Amino acid sequence: MQALSLFPDDPSPPTRPPRHWMAVASAEHARRGRDQAPQGFMQVCHGKRGPLARLQPGDWVAYYAPSTRMGGSDRLQSLVSIGRVAPGLPYAFDMGGGFVPFRRDVHYLQQAREVPIHPLLDHFEFVEDRQRWGARFRFGLFELSAHDMGLIARAMGVAGPV
Repeated sequence: MQALSLFPDDPSPPTRPPRHWMAVASAEHARRGRDQAPQGFMQVCHGKRGPLARLQPGDWVAYYAPSTRMGGSDRLQSLVSIGRVAPGLPYAFDMGGGFVPFRRDVHYLQQAREVPIHPLLDHFEFVEDRQRWGARFRFGLFELSAHDMGLIARAMGVAGPV
């Protein structure tokens, strides 16, 4: 019996267990990547390639949005998307006006619902000090435990990592 693959067009299985990542962007930007057809994408850290190179196909990624728009003053503080990194490497994408950020393709779980992050803060392993829970988000991309990604997936109403 042949094993089912999340990536049926990619004959090579992952070479290591999947890792779990939290990316940070405005909701507007995260939704643009999630809703791009036919393939979703992600950008982090103002389009830098280095952070995206840390991810591998099959890794899980969730997006946290501190605000609705980039630089916005609203306090959305929500998880807006979740998915798995697709096969392929980071690639440059010309957005016009001289801005050429790097992206990675992501298979987003379209049925995931956006949820506020506050109800999960006391359950995350990455939150060491409840008063400074947002400090890690300043990096733009950081690794999570499978436990934390599982909490996010359940909160968003989807099946996450086992």
